[in-house]
Amino acid sequence: MAEEVVLLDFWPSPFGMRSRIALAEKGIKYEYKEEDLRNKSALLLQMNPVHKKIPVLIHNGKPVCESLIQVQYIDEVWHDKAPLLPSDPYQKATARFWADYVDKKIYDLGSRVWKTKGEEQATAKKEFIETLKLMEKELGDKPYFGGESLGYVDVAFIPFYSWFYAYEKCGNFSIEAECPKLIAWAKRCMQKESVAKSLPDQQKVYDFILEMKKRFGIE
Repeated sequence: MAEEVVLLDFWPSPFGMRSRIALAEKGIKYEYKEEDLRNKSALLLQMNPVHKKIPVLIHNGKPVCESLIQVQYIDEVWHDKAPLLPSDPYQKATARFWADYVDKKIYDLGSRVWKTKGEEQATAKKEFIETLKLMEKELGDKPYFGGESLGYVDVAFIPFYSWFYAYEKCGNFSIEAECPKLIAWAKRCMQKESVAKSLPDQQKVYDFILEMKKRFGIE
């Protein structure tokens, strides 16, 4: 039976980028469907009736929702190439912990950096940098969070690199100055075709955020 794989997504979504990278790493051909989040398609509402959010991975007509679950699913279904999660149960649990940490922290703190100003922004920026430094410490001297090769935590975290420039411009700070090892890791990831072709241009993301700021009336 031919595999039918569809991804319902929105181009600047770091969550959608995770599934794009995982599919690219595995060499899986899929149909990409861009969603208009202000006018969601009937397919999206049908496939994710609970959260009504992207990304949604549809495999042979069956939906898989939530990006980290999608990456795990992709890894389990197409397990014969480019494994993302370690086979050792403890290492697997550790990888899931850090991916969950990225999920709970990075997007919200980054959003607070670009959505706020003054004291509120300064607090968000401080927390954001502390979070990145903790991730940098976890990376240590390894080339990737997954060790010698791109793994689950890398796939969970690297999409946010496409948003870093926007955070820096809005918050007037340099992530590289604070976390040089983390930026070196991000650049290493970007040398992989699966990552490079899945992440949008940083300037394009920044322009998108400027539009959002206008729409929300954030100066």
